[in-house]
Amino acid sequence: MAATFVLRSLYRARPAFHCPPADPLWVPRRGHRLTPADDELYQRTSISLLQRESPHAMYIDSYSSRGFVVNGNRVLGPCALLPHSVVQWNVGSHQDITEESFSLFWMLEPRIEIVVVGTGDRTERLQSQVLRAMRQRGIAVEVQDTPNACATFNFLCHEGRVTGAALIPPPGGTVFTSLPQVAE
Repeated sequence: MAATFVLRSLYRARPAFHCPPADPLWVPRRGHRLTPADDELYQRTSISLLQRESPHAMYIDSYSSRGFVVNGNRVLGPCALLPHSVVQWNVGSHQDITEESFSLFWMLEPRIEIVVVGTGDRTERLQSQVLRAMRQRGIAVEVQDTPNACATFNFLCHEGRVTGAALIPPPGGTVFTSLPQVAE
């Protein structure tokens, strides 16, 4: 009991640290916007890409209705992107995707973590037994339209994930180019 009394009196006797604001007139408000005068580091940012972080990684540079440009190489028609190679993928549409057409993804070492599937200009549902077979083998499947699948694949590769892609070119005149100019 005596110890409790001593500790309480020491706690109450401690000095209070109170720092008054440096400038009581100016207080940052929610609507305050920074101007170059407020912050000397307020500048436009520019980035120069000198070298890819991983020179052996696969990146999709562009796509069109005829195919893809992967690491500067043109690939015509549907393709399967593996960690260090590109192969033609023998499917015509999302309806042709079977368990057998995905077999190349589970035969590889190191094991692929996720396969990004691009089904053309719209996201289409794959057969449930195909998705179940991939899940049983420990491979996640992400089904998207081809433009989003390309972006997702590039993002996952940039993160260093062991990723595969199964891509069907979007029909029509759809073209995306991230390069300054791709010769047709």
